[in-house]
Amino acid sequence: MNYFHAFWVGGLICALVQILLDRTKLMPGRVMVLLVCSGTLLSALGLYKPFADFAGAGASVPLLGFGHVLWEGMKEAIDKDGLLGLFTGGFTACAAGVSAALIFSYIASWIFRPRMRK
Repeated sequence: MNYFHAFWVGGLICALVQILLDRTKLMPGRVMVLLVCSGTLLSALGLYKPFADFAGAGASVPLLGFGHVLWEGMKEAIDKDGLLGLFTGGFTACAAGVSAALIFSYIASWIFRPRMRK
């Protein structure tokens, strides 16, 4: 049942974002920022954690989940380090994911050589 919830929730998030991209003049970068900020706001209001517990990877993998990770890391660092945690907590919490994305994309750039179309 966990796979089912992850599948339909993740698909619903993706479908809503695609509708947002198709029906508005928002650029993809702005939509990405909107998703991260929405995940952060939902976490701050205490709504995202129960949603992520229900949907699993369907809620934690999209950019909404990235905003949630930033918020949780920042909240934990503020409790531990005070005001300095406001600036360091989000980076510490998401460092492994961002590092993996950079490393794997660099490896992919060695394997695949894109060619420009004429």
